[in-house]
Amino acid sequence: MIRIKAGVPRSVGRPRTDSRGPGRRRLPAWLRTSTRRPARRPLRRALSLGLPTVWGAVAITYKLACPLAQQNGFGARAVTSAVFFVVGTGLVVHVRHALLRELRQARRIAGAAQSALLRPLPPRIDGLHVAAAQLSADRDAAIGGDLYDVIATEHGVRVVMGDVRGHGLTSIATAAAVLGSFREAVHDEPELGGVLRRLDRALARHLRERSRAEHPSTGEEPDNPVAEEFVTVLLLEIGRDGEVRALNCGHPWPYLLSGTGVESLSHVAPFPPLGPFPLPRDLSPLECGHLLPGEALVLHTDGAEDARDSRGRFFSLRDALSRVARSTPQALLGSVFTALLNHTGGTPADDIALLVLRNDRQVRHASGARGTARQAPTHPQPTTHL
Repeated sequence: MIRIKAGVPRSVGRPRTDSRGPGRRRLPAWLRTSTRRPARRPLRRALSLGLPTVWGAVAITYKLACPLAQQNGFGARAVTSAVFFVVGTGLVVHVRHALLRELRQARRIAGAAQSALLRPLPPRIDGLHVAAAQLSADRDAAIGGDLYDVIATEHGVRVVMGDVRGHGLTSIATAAAVLGSFREAVHDEPELGGVLRRLDRALARHLRERSRAEHPSTGEEPDNPVAEEFVTVLLLEIGRDGEVRALNCGHPWPYLLSGTGVESLSHVAPFPPLGPFPLPRDLSPLECGHLLPGEALVLHTDGAEDARDSRGRFFSLRDALSRVARSTPQALLGSVFTALLNHTGGTPADDIALLVLRNDRQVRHASGARGTARQAPTHPQPTTHL
């Protein structure tokens, strides 16, 4: 299922009154729900246990007490078969209804978990038009190992896009640990390098706790917890003048959509992913130029460009973006995901996430700003830091 995150700010209005009389306010939705649940749960439990018991009692009573059930004639056998058919059908319908109720409850819980992890993004953040979409490769999971968020801070609009190794339910806890650290660090850390170090420490702490939980018998602190786990992370900082600064740990570079076409934001080799290797001492962000008014950045996970069709051909994200570069962010996401699903036959092999940031701020004629987003950076990041 494709989920496009483009929320609408909630409006604050007057409290609604109850129709039973003037001046009587309705209880909040969460309070009304909580007051009804205690009365419903015992009834549902009684029905779940009582109905099968009643159906079974009817079948046993008919077999033991009804004279017709003791006869061997064709008519008696037909009636007996009909009675047991009705009893069996009732049991099947009851079990099916119970399973559907549990499935609906599980879907509601999954939706709540998704809203907490990948919370809906507002359509505009500090003059930037924002839209995001995520597609999980696991049909049983509403969310996977891809993570993203956009937060406006006093240091500028800060963006994270990441990809946890693997996909599905096993990677959700790791994604939650990284996102939780990001949402706190972006407000506390004045430099983008400090945010990245906070993410690295949060990931290391999460992996240690997970390794300790998976191997509790040792009783010792693991030296290299879950060594095969890693997370690719891309951090962006967009200033009020459109200046873009980035730190990249093993993640694909975003695409820049401008009047001249679609091109990669940078061609510099990123740092290694978080997890297996320590971060370097120098975490100076990469200067990527300016995002001019009307231009857009498309952040993505590697699942988009690694998607293959039945013949093994890779999906060309650049070509798909070129065809819809002038669309709104929401329409762009819809078109790209439609093309992705058509290319893969509706079954992508990996989680896919896309995030679009379009600069809708007023034009500012800053000297030397135009074209800098497409210039080569002056200080490339090293490829290995062990």
